[in-house]
Amino acid sequence: MTSNPGVRMRRMSAADLERVTEIAESLKDAPNWPRAAYLTALDPDAAPRRIAWVAEEPETGALLGFAIVALLPPAAELEMIAVAAERKRRGTGRLLLTTMVEELKSVGVCEVILEVRASNHAALGLYRDLGSSETGRRRRYYADPEEDAVLMNLRLM
Repeated sequence: MTSNPGVRMRRMSAADLERVTEIAESLKDAPNWPRAAYLTALDPDAAPRRIAWVAEEPETGALLGFAIVALLPPAAELEMIAVAAERKRRGTGRLLLTTMVEELKSVGVCEVILEVRASNHAALGLYRDLGSSETGRRRRYYADPEEDAVLMNLRLM
């Protein structure tokens, strides 16, 4: 478990799913996953295996954001990261990512791959600040609105 003032990191549980889906549905850039996909992300026997974290306010337990990665040794894929609108630009996304990176290093993952909407400048900036580099683009990958996906890679070792 990782923490900083005002935020505590822990593994996601089934009890978190109502708030997790609420956060994802409130954000226009977040993937629209059905509840079953989140349950699969929590299933230790699912393939690929996933690790999911939540960021919460220590005093109230209020969920502030979450991240889910798929383990594809020796790599991992960042499948989703979402931060509640009222917590954006306050370090919650950075804490989620740095927590993820530290845990992935500890299990021998040497790179994280991800994709992000070309218009999501805040996420692109955060990924670059943490050392990610652009590896390509998928033209017109996203719909509603249609736009490119920027492919990125973060080397961990």
